[in-house]
This record gives sequence, structure tokens and C-alpha cells, in this order.
Amino acid sequence: MRGWIESEFSDRSLLAPCGLYCGVCGVYLATRNGDAKFKARLGALYGSPPEETECLGCMQPEPPQTLYGYCRVCPLRDCVRGRGLYSCYQCADWPCPLITGFPLATGRRVMLRAIPQWREHAACSGAGAGDVSWARAECARYHCPECGEPLFRGAQRCRACGAEVADRLDGYL
Repeated sequence: MRGWIESEFSDRSLLAPCGLYCGVCGVYLATRNGDAKFKARLGALYGSPPEETECLGCMQPEPPQTLYGYCRVCPLRDCVRGRGLYSCYQCADWPCPLITGFPLATGRRVMLRAIPQWREHAACSGAGAGDVSWARAECARYHCPECGEPLFRGAQRCRACGAEVADRLDGYL
């Protein structure tokens, strides 16, 4: 699939427990691609210096190699780990106030869409294969409908052709 390599789909570090798959996160993609300009733009948007706008996935083993600031203190990440789970899809209390009260509307919409889909993939294929299938589906979702170039979650416009994509994906921040 254009934009991602097969090993990313099975990389457990990228399986954000909340359903915000790290493989389509702009911060992860800018880090993976060494894109300083994109890191600077994201840092300006998120309020972090470009050199701190880096991440290799929120579920890296402890201690994480490169973890974005917000992800270090994410209550969802802590909750899942504290319960001995690896995803909110495994939790009987989903959706909980941590999900329904998530401060970014786009993130909340994605979580409420993604977790039921992840549950379905896991139910059909088993946990491991279902995780990979779900990750692949998340990446397939994030391509420009106009030119086919890969996108990141939260994209407003395609960086390749300039098409407006927010309403076709996850809405506006």
C-alpha cells in the first residue's frame, strides 16, 4: 500500500490503544520520514518545538525510544496499561469518560469510529491478525480521494494536490 510498509501494520508500537492508529499520525510520519518542515508545521499546530515533535508510536516498550510529549502523559495509554490490556477495544467499560471527554473533537470522532471497527477485525481474525487487518484498513482509509497520495489523520488538505480532504475523512480539528 502506497505510503506504508508491511512491517508497520504489525508493529505493536503503532497500535494506539484508543484507536488513533499511530501509523497515520502526522507526528509519527514526520519522524519516520525525517521531514523537518512537516515537524515544524505540526509543532506550531500542537505547541511543541520541532525537535520535540517526534514519535515512534505510543505503545513502545518502556522506556520508549522517541515518544511525543502528549503521549507520555496520555491518560488513555496509562489506563489501558494499568488494566493489563493493549487496546480500549478489549475493555468492557468502553466508551468511558476518557474517550467521550477527549479534548480534540477529531480524535474523539476517530476513536468512536475506530474502536468498534478494531473489535470487529479482532473478532473475525483473532487478536494478532485482527490488529494487522485493522491497522491496514486505517492506512487504506488515509489516502487522498483525488490523487491517491497518502494522508495523515487530521489532514485538512492533501499535501500533494491541495484537495480539501477533512470532510471526507475525520472532519475539522
